[in-house]
Amino acid sequence: MDLTERLVRLERADDPRLHDYVGLTDMQLRTRTEPEAGLFIAEGEKVIARAVDAGYPMRSMLLSDKWLPVMGPVLERTSAPVYVGANDLLEQVTGFHVHRGALAAMSRLPLPDPAALLERSQRVVVLEKVNNHTNIGAIFRSAAALGMDAVLLAPDCADPLYRRAVRVSMGTVFAVPYARLGADPDGPPWPRALDLLAAHGYRCLALTPAPDAIDLRELRLGPQEKVALLLGSEGEGLSPRALAACDLRVRIPMAPGVDSLNVAAAAAVACYALTG
Repeated sequence: MDLTERLVRLERADDPRLHDYVGLTDMQLRTRTEPEAGLFIAEGEKVIARAVDAGYPMRSMLLSDKWLPVMGPVLERTSAPVYVGANDLLEQVTGFHVHRGALAAMSRLPLPDPAALLERSQRVVVLEKVNNHTNIGAIFRSAAALGMDAVLLAPDCADPLYRRAVRVSMGTVFAVPYARLGADPDGPPWPRALDLLAAHGYRCLALTPAPDAIDLRELRLGPQEKVALLLGSEGEGLSPRALAACDLRVRIPMAPGVDSLNVAAAAAVACYALTG
């Protein structure tokens, strides 16, 4: 269908066709309802284009008139309806000023099987209790930039496809394969699900600020060695059971008077050490 035939000029903020975009600032609502509905929201030209490049089907796009020419090349690659309205109307619908010009409601794709993901990877990041969306997005961006093959998430981690996580990652959440580990009701729960790493030949490294951990600079890895880097939440770190499942504890050396880094910054340093 031609783009002009898909354009819908909006007159009302309560148009039922805009249901996917309502209340985007309500994090508790969106993190519950978006996965249930099989959708996520991509924001801005680059992020939307990367989502389409990665094969995520577009349900619709919501944008203001001045952004229509900018988004034209992306829209030509989809058959989704395009809702166009004034800036104040878009703000009424979403709850915030859409300063990046465009939003797209995208359909989620099935997550890969963790075992299959581990089979074709060599360097992976494993996250436990990382439930801050900004940190999740930043970790995915580092993992993509520094050549990590995949990310595995414990059931208690935040959704990588939540709007803030996608935005912070600059769309790299679409470039790094990820799966939920321990979320299958028919499989072993977390952290017993970490046994899957050992079964696939991974050496598990727990990143911790503990003074008795090995300095990351002293770590020596074989070029073909499979390695999983485990990181936990800020403050608590990895749980005792997750730590016990690891082969080695490693730390990033700190200057005197500083005990740790933000988990996203720590992930970037450790990923560089593992892939450099």
